[in-house]
Amino acid sequence: MKNRDNTAGFSILGILTVLVLLPLAAVLFQVICPGLDFRKLDLSNLSLLFQVFVRPLWKKAFFDSFFLSVGTTIMGLILAAFLAHIRVHYAFWGARMIDVCSWILMIVPSFILAQGWVYFSSGNGIAKAWFGLDGVSRFIFSYWGLVTVMVLCKYPLAYITIKNAMEWYPARLVYAARMNGASSFRAWRDVQLPLCIPAYCSAAMLIFMDTVGDYGMSSTITAVYSFPTLPYTIYSAICSSPVRFDMAGVLSIYLMIMIVAAMAIQSIAMGKRKYDFLDNGTEHVIPRKTGALKTAALSAVVAMFHLIALGIPVGSNLIMSFSDSVSIQRFQFTTENYREVFRSGSTLLEGIRHSLGLAATAAVIGVVVGFCVAYVLTYSEFRLKKGIDMMTLVAMAVPGVVLGIGYIFIWNQRWLMPIGLHLYGKPSILVLASVAAAIPLINRVLVGGMAKVPKSLLIAAQVQGAGFGKRLKTVLLPLLHDSTVSAVLAAFGGSVFNLAITTILYPPNYSTLPVFISDSYNDLKFGLAAAATITGAACIISIMMVIECLLNHGKKESRRR
Repeated sequence: MKNRDNTAGFSILGILTVLVLLPLAAVLFQVICPGLDFRKLDLSNLSLLFQVFVRPLWKKAFFDSFFLSVGTTIMGLILAAFLAHIRVHYAFWGARMIDVCSWILMIVPSFILAQGWVYFSSGNGIAKAWFGLDGVSRFIFSYWGLVTVMVLCKYPLAYITIKNAMEWYPARLVYAARMNGASSFRAWRDVQLPLCIPAYCSAAMLIFMDTVGDYGMSSTITAVYSFPTLPYTIYSAICSSPVRFDMAGVLSIYLMIMIVAAMAIQSIAMGKRKYDFLDNGTEHVIPRKTGALKTAALSAVVAMFHLIALGIPVGSNLIMSFSDSVSIQRFQFTTENYREVFRSGSTLLEGIRHSLGLAATAAVIGVVVGFCVAYVLTYSEFRLKKGIDMMTLVAMAVPGVVLGIGYIFIWNQRWLMPIGLHLYGKPSILVLASVAAAIPLINRVLVGGMAKVPKSLLIAAQVQGAGFGKRLKTVLLPLLHDSTVSAVLAAFGGSVFNLAITTILYPPNYSTLPVFISDSYNDLKFGLAAAATITGAACIISIMMVIECLLNHGKKESRRR
């Protein structure tokens, strides 16, 4: 068994090294060797590592990213836990909409959500021009306003993880606590809550890392409100003239330092205790009906939340999609933007087809690799699995623009041409980069699910003669059905709208949905870009709902039997 664990561990380590470590190492090497040109090798550039807290822009970007990420993590975790609790434990009108809203917010790119908030909150935006709300602009374009917008964008990552953990109820342990005099609150505090620590830690890490590495939101908001972050500053260094690869490398190192510090805090919080509780004393939570007043209150709260979190950014984009002007104050209704989208031979329709193909391929490969990573981290005795965990987490934290630059450096080498591995300028490089970006999220979701399944169940099946494949098929995969479905949908949706990676790596004459939207924005065709966003999002969400129904159909049939 130890030899098998080592074989699997080293295989996963090799895959992650190619997908994640080498591209990031290439970017970090820019500090002493800009452009990977060894003629420019200069070890004295290491002194730049100590300039972060001296140079005003670098210092501000570091602290802006740190405080924004911490505030978003705390507030997002509280919001996600609250929504997961009411979704799992109560049956009320609109409960299903919490899941739908979360998935929509997860797959819609952050720069599109930010653009919607800018349309709504800017000085001449919808809030002021149409509703006369002068204070909205002052609030949104402040620290707490940015935290609020970021929380509404990032909470789905935590919600899905926490919800999957809450769906199972350690009934035997809770009953034992109640029989010994514990109140319902104390039983929850001392029994249920500690068992969900892995899910809460994973949820917090997901929010923190996605916020630290987010480029789309910060770049859009920074155009209106001076709040530079590390991803935005790194992008500016890469796109400046002359290109500052050394600066990008230094700031990327500090991004990783923040992630390593967060991982250390997570490790201390979890300790070495075991959290597996899924046994014959565990029950699946069934939402209970409440009184009319409580049901009405929950429905009203959820409806108001949806209106703010989803209605404002999506509604603002919808309004702009029918506008013939870049200014809300000069709004005039038109359907020309949608006619352009659906015109025969439209670049957008071709881009949607390309994005769907890339996302489907990346989701399948990513789920297979992510499942193997989660299995090694949860059940194997591989000595280097902490390194595997760190690589997956770092891949999520590093902005897609940095990862994309790293892939250019790695897969654009001349010596790769004779062996057919010169991937730059081919769709296959988009698939590799999308898999690398999706694996961390898939891994976190599956690790949270596997933490509930004790290894003893697999050992018992092995003692009864079940081989490795049969143990996965009959024991582990059925218990991980919900987590696996969530991982598939997250990987698919995230790959479709990965703006940074597709913008940097897409081949010539190979349009994708994010590139089409981005180019339309850059050309000041805001109406066309908004129409493309609404059309593309509606198409992708419909496909994801069909996929979810198909994946859950077999589970429902087995429950009936």
